[in-house]
Amino acid sequence: MAQQKSDSVTTEINRLRDEINRFNYQYYVLDDPTVPDAEYDRLFNRLKSIEDEHPSLITPDSPTQRVGGEPLASFNTVAHEKPMLSLDNSFADADLIAFDKRLKDRLGLQSDIEYACEPKLDGIAISLLYEDGLLVRALTRGDGLNGEDITANVRTIKTVPLKLYGHDFPQRLEVRGEIFMPKAGFAALNEAARVAGEKVFVNPRNAAAGSLRQLDSRITAKRPLQLCAYGVGIHEGQALPEKHTDILYRLKRWGFSPNDQLQTASSIAQCIEYHQALGEKRERLAYDIDGVVFKVNDIERQEELGFVSRAPRWAIAYKFPAQEEMTTLDAVEFQVGRTGSITPVARLAPVFVGGVTVSNATLHNRDEIARLDVRIGDTVIVRRAGDVIPQVVAVVQERRPPDAAEIVFPSQCPICGSSAAEVPGEAAIRCEGGLICPAQRKEAIRHFASRKAMDVDGLGDKLVEQLVDKSLISTVADLFTLSREQLSGLERMGEKSADNLLAALAASKKTSLERFIYALGIREVGEATARNLASHFGQLDALAAADEQTLQTVDDVGPVVAHFIRDFFVEHENTDIINRLRELGVNWPEQEVAANTDKPQPLAQQTVVITGSLESMSRDEAGDKLRALGAKVAGSVSKKTSFIVAGPGAGSKLSKAEALGVKILDEDALQALLSEHEGA
Repeated sequence: MAQQKSDSVTTEINRLRDEINRFNYQYYVLDDPTVPDAEYDRLFNRLKSIEDEHPSLITPDSPTQRVGGEPLASFNTVAHEKPMLSLDNSFADADLIAFDKRLKDRLGLQSDIEYACEPKLDGIAISLLYEDGLLVRALTRGDGLNGEDITANVRTIKTVPLKLYGHDFPQRLEVRGEIFMPKAGFAALNEAARVAGEKVFVNPRNAAAGSLRQLDSRITAKRPLQLCAYGVGIHEGQALPEKHTDILYRLKRWGFSPNDQLQTASSIAQCIEYHQALGEKRERLAYDIDGVVFKVNDIERQEELGFVSRAPRWAIAYKFPAQEEMTTLDAVEFQVGRTGSITPVARLAPVFVGGVTVSNATLHNRDEIARLDVRIGDTVIVRRAGDVIPQVVAVVQERRPPDAAEIVFPSQCPICGSSAAEVPGEAAIRCEGGLICPAQRKEAIRHFASRKAMDVDGLGDKLVEQLVDKSLISTVADLFTLSREQLSGLERMGEKSADNLLAALAASKKTSLERFIYALGIREVGEATARNLASHFGQLDALAAADEQTLQTVDDVGPVVAHFIRDFFVEHENTDIINRLRELGVNWPEQEVAANTDKPQPLAQQTVVITGSLESMSRDEAGDKLRALGAKVAGSVSKKTSFIVAGPGAGSKLSKAEALGVKILDEDALQALLSEHEGA
């Protein structure tokens, strides 16, 4: 019986090792990972757990005894003078508390330990060797003992100093850090690949790895890579500070860039607070992180604690919930949006990703499905970052079942049965039923009542569903004819709730022209375009009467948007609804068309786009301040854009601005600009 158990354990260990080695080869050698990090972590931790229980079965070639995968044969292999070890992982506060207790026990301490706290960047570990202040070699981590010599590629990265600043550095210095690709650069790289019909990268880490392993360093030079220094391997000829954080600040003096979120914590409780705070701002950072690294800050204590076979005892990584996970695509359903666009939605086997359980994900459109080559029954990788809608980002082709079915788009609207037509020049298909389609009616009403449109407090999705399904409303104008009796008879709507909603509807009747234009739901007319239209025409009747040529004189309105606006106002059903809304009391003050020339307009004739999040003010407030100085604030970037204001979390707009060579200001530069002109 014991022999059978031993054989079973050996079989399980061999299976795990084979699978992990294969994933390592795909991830590190081929730059083509087939499973998310969370799946790899589970397999690795399972193997380590079994080996801990059966230490006699540990062999030197086990993945737990080394880091990463084999170096690429096309690069020279060089031995690290000091091994580049990995870190043990923790996934809960309790793990971190246990880590702290182990260290105190080993050091014989009763007092708290000071830790260095740094974000764990999702990039590629790198070793940079400097001799007499000059960069002489750059190695990847490789298997931890041997790395790939990629010096020619690393020399092209602007944040890697080729010569150290100052004169007080060691004669020989090995700096260790992470090569990564910022989110904005990743978005721009993938957009360029899509335009060229090339394969896109799954995530910034994969893009950074692929960029570093280019045999032609001229290709690497075009990639938006950066270096973040996180430590020192060897140093000869000059003593270094006694604390890890002070070493990083010394590296900064010599020309490196430690992480801007670097802090110290005087206890493990403060480490937990740091982890929580960084998790809350994770999505606003300009780069991807997958956790936090905590290191004993005192170098002498680090040396006393030493190492285990593959990791230092004095450091640990506290991972965030995985942003990517693996699950199966069980079915595809089609949803109809406000403008009739029919969108495929993946129905997934529920999976915990990004801190929540996900069972649905967007597949975007037909082109995206073709690019992914995704089919029903496939094992897929799902990504969810912050509040971003979950999306399928890759297919694990090797796990495709023989009965996987192709995704077929409907020829008729799944809601109303009207024809579903292809749109020239677009990947979308649209329902041609218009407002006879209940789905489009519901979405149009939701949009009309939303906060940035008419702002009807209390009119949620479920209530809109009931109102349309019970035929109490069929257009947005019907909202203002609802009675207390009709509302109070609905599910979860008593008399008080009905009165509150009626009061909110009455209050919403007094609005602004720009809000009303936005609320109408004209295709491609967002908040900024609605504001520009209101400012340009001043009156709704003037806008409704404008031809396409006149509409194109408005900033941020091109031929396509002008066509959509004109089509909207020539449709009698739309104008009838607008007239009825006015008769029911919806009103707004007319606007002055001409700018106020009594006040200085230093930014007149300049077009600005605001993207990302700002800390000192909201984007609306920033837009108002810029308009007060004469600027036009647009919703999209084009060649006409004078500059963009980009805060943390800026995405495709920042990428497009970089591609077009548009001037980019951060929040500090915006404040300086406003201070300069507001005081003039």
